[in-house]
Amino acid sequence: MEDVKKRIEEQVKANDVVLYMKGDKMFPQCGFSKAVVDILQHMKVNFETVDVLSDFDIREGIKAYSNWPTLPQLYVKGEFIGGCDIVREMYQSGELETLLKESGVH
Repeated sequence: MEDVKKRIEEQVKANDVVLYMKGDKMFPQCGFSKAVVDILQHMKVNFETVDVLSDFDIREGIKAYSNWPTLPQLYVKGEFIGGCDIVREMYQSGELETLLKESGVH
């Protein structure tokens, strides 16, 4: 599990915005993942995705890493932001745009 944690830490630190999701941004494999991808693309955010369906260790490891049981999971500048509902609420309130600007991402 330590090697999985290390891989996740490297992914989170190497990318300003990273989304752990089912599928990838070109072909989301669930509605929740697609919703977050749509929000980020609408905001013109440069982000990376990690397909948890292709790596069982990452799929389970990211849940332990964030202490959050569901996917997708969004990270900005190494900080866990939340899943689909939280990202959607933050987007609708303008909080996500503020967070990205303050983080130097958007």
